[in-house]
Amino acid sequence: MSAPIDLYYWPTPNGWKISVLLEELGLPYTVHLINIGAGDQHTDAFKAVSPNGKMPAITDPEGPDSTPISIFESGAILQYLARKTGQFYGGSERDRIAVDQWLMWQMGGVGPMAGQAHHFLKYAPQMQPPQVIPYAKARYRKEVARLYGVLDEQLGKHGYVAGDFYSIADMAIYPWASLWEGQQQTLDDKPHMKLWLDDLAARPAVQRGMALHLDKRQALQADKTAIQGMFNGGSKRR
Repeated sequence: MSAPIDLYYWPTPNGWKISVLLEELGLPYTVHLINIGAGDQHTDAFKAVSPNGKMPAITDPEGPDSTPISIFESGAILQYLARKTGQFYGGSERDRIAVDQWLMWQMGGVGPMAGQAHHFLKYAPQMQPPQVIPYAKARYRKEVARLYGVLDEQLGKHGYVAGDFYSIADMAIYPWASLWEGQQQTLDDKPHMKLWLDDLAARPAVQRGMALHLDKRQALQADKTAIQGMFNGGSKRR
């Protein structure tokens, strides 16, 4: 049996990408919680694994040439694990190109834009003093709607994002897209996206990956002091 992969994780959309893939692959893993409300991401110990001070990250004790390797950035982790196992990356070079372009679309578009929508629509108004910025709220709400329109159009052509096969591109997009209500979006005009969300939500591995330490997320969201600290740079614990 393979040695467990070390997963540095907190229950956020970026963290869920990796927990979902690990569950889909059936690989053993050990969770190291990186409490972003407490500033764990800023510690020297974590930055040795993830130099940018962002989770998720992994350490695979059985990396290339059978030597350990640490990887940060969720998209890079997805690609690494898919290549290593030969799963969820399609069956041809054309498939892999399709997966990569939709994965990059998520990394450069859906993730950052939906993240900003969440921030300005949900968290910024809770700050002290409240930061209610109509321009920012409208800008990111509109851009997320545009991106989900692109997604819906693509899913109208194929069963999954990169084609007619389930891939790491789906796993990258789903955690963000599943939070569409918090981004003040609608699915009324996105029937293909709705079907896709329902399809993925029914997968047992997706359910397990999304449920991983979900109680920690709920507790953090209820802690306004932690939220305030997180968006003001957080604790700089060393």
